[in-house]
Amino acid sequence: MAEIDLSGKLIALEGLDFTGKSSLAPRIAARIRAAGYTVVTSREPGGTPVGERAREILLSHDQDGLLPLSELLLFMVSRAEHTHKVIIPALGAGETVVTSRYRLSSLAYQGYGRGIDLDLIRTLNDAATGGRKADITFLIDVPVEIVLSRRGADLDRIEQEGIEFYERVRSGYLELASGDPSVEVIDGTLPLDRVSEEIARRLSV
Repeated sequence: MAEIDLSGKLIALEGLDFTGKSSLAPRIAARIRAAGYTVVTSREPGGTPVGERAREILLSHDQDGLLPLSELLLFMVSRAEHTHKVIIPALGAGETVVTSRYRLSSLAYQGYGRGIDLDLIRTLNDAATGGRKADITFLIDVPVEIVLSRRGADLDRIEQEGIEFYERVRSGYLELASGDPSVEVIDGTLPLDRVSEEIARRLSV
């Protein structure tokens, strides 16, 4: 496999909840760092003080009646802060950024999951990010039945959604991936170490 120069590159990890993204991010970052790169890890929603406040609202059961459009706009608030205050400065310094969730999440969750117009989400994504897209996105794909079996008792507002919602989101992710060559689908049913190794292999690290 040809070597990939990861300097100034944005790598996004996507997928349903409970697919291992938050555990994979530091592992992937460590492999990239060992290859000689400076790496920043982050997440959405979150990544900045404003983003973390938005995250609290988005995931809180106090907001169980939150409108889908309001949910989308809160994600965009977090994304704008995250992109312009964390991602773009790091990439400009030649660093590699590994983020758990980015633009694709809103299309899958708020678009396919909540039924919001995809073109509206794309427009808001462009506005929030200044048009910055991930250079490489790894979609950690796990069947919904397995995802639901991994859930514990302490679920946030979005994690508590039912099988129909998650089926729509997963279908959306796979449809989006099929039309975007920058998105690579990874079998998330494999052990975490195997998933990490496969991503590292594809990144040539």
